[in-house]
Amino acid sequence: MIKLYEDYAKVLVEYSLDVQKGDKILIKSSYHARELVKFIYRDILKAGGHPEISISLPGIEKSFYDFASDEQLEYIPPSAKLYIEEYDGLLNIEAPYNLKALQSVDPKKKQKVSIAKTALNKTFMDRAAAGELKWTLCVFPTESAAQEAGMSKDEYSKFVFGACFLFEDDPISSWRSLRDTQQRIVDFLNNKSEIHYKSSNIDVKFSTKSRLWLNSAGTNNMPSGEVFSSPIEDSVNGKVRFSYPGIFMGQEIEDITLEIKDGLVVSWDAKQGRELLDKVFEIEGARRFGEVAIGMNYGIQKFTKNMLFDEKIGGTIHMAIGASYPETGGKNESSIHWDLLGDMSRDGEIFADGERIYEKGKFII
Repeated sequence: MIKLYEDYAKVLVEYSLDVQKGDKILIKSSYHARELVKFIYRDILKAGGHPEISISLPGIEKSFYDFASDEQLEYIPPSAKLYIEEYDGLLNIEAPYNLKALQSVDPKKKQKVSIAKTALNKTFMDRAAAGELKWTLCVFPTESAAQEAGMSKDEYSKFVFGACFLFEDDPISSWRSLRDTQQRIVDFLNNKSEIHYKSSNIDVKFSTKSRLWLNSAGTNNMPSGEVFSSPIEDSVNGKVRFSYPGIFMGQEIEDITLEIKDGLVVSWDAKQGRELLDKVFEIEGARRFGEVAIGMNYGIQKFTKNMLFDEKIGGTIHMAIGASYPETGGKNESSIHWDLLGDMSRDGEIFADGERIYEKGKFII
């Protein structure tokens, strides 16, 4: 296991964050990931960077929601602003104690916290788009995450490390190979205008004319494996039923159906979690789409209720309501960016300017 941790740290420091001499890097995680954090800390120092560690404790976030006043819910700590505004890199290692800890929290409180972070999130996205802030989100396998995914701890660990290519002889070389494959798709899509997602559950058209499709191959997300863009804000039209549950702040919303007209979500429904969905769509900017994407990591085939993995599943598409990524040219602003996932592996098709380029979960170009 130590060798896997060392390899994981090497991929994150040398490939994902590409730490350079003098870089100020914040490592955020829980105590569960301490052994991995030690190797990352060491490797950042060896690269000439300045690592700093922020470790969470079990029950802290639940206490915050239980006892914080409205003023405290909306408070942004000076350290949070400092990390976003002045650091060169952020590494967030998800290593949860209890994924159900916030299940019973009042949706209004979650909404209030989300709205309060609007300006900070915008700064984060703007700095990232300008190349001033490197960031990576990854996972350290815990018992809680394994239970949520319906696996044993050993099974889940193999799933996580396999998705990150850590069982390959040269993981970094494997990520570079995937990056090259996806770049060919990105180059093709950047010469197209109208995109049409179509399946038994999805019939949505949108324009990405003048927008950029980008290649996500293990830098911002580890693991990764997707191509993505931002649609022209008022160009999205159609209806979509997302076949996978949406997970918002730890709470599951099942069987989400949206109707979109001229870029605006005009109606919505859910089999479970409708109350929270209603609150989500009250957030400014949440009724427009900030991202459209196609999952291309065929090494990930199991839904785990963690969008870091799930949105990369080969044979899926996802669409995010809320904030756009500025680097794609998107203009929608919101305090949230929430990915919703649809299966395309059975009868899915994608058309670009009327040409069928994808069927049953794979590109055919």
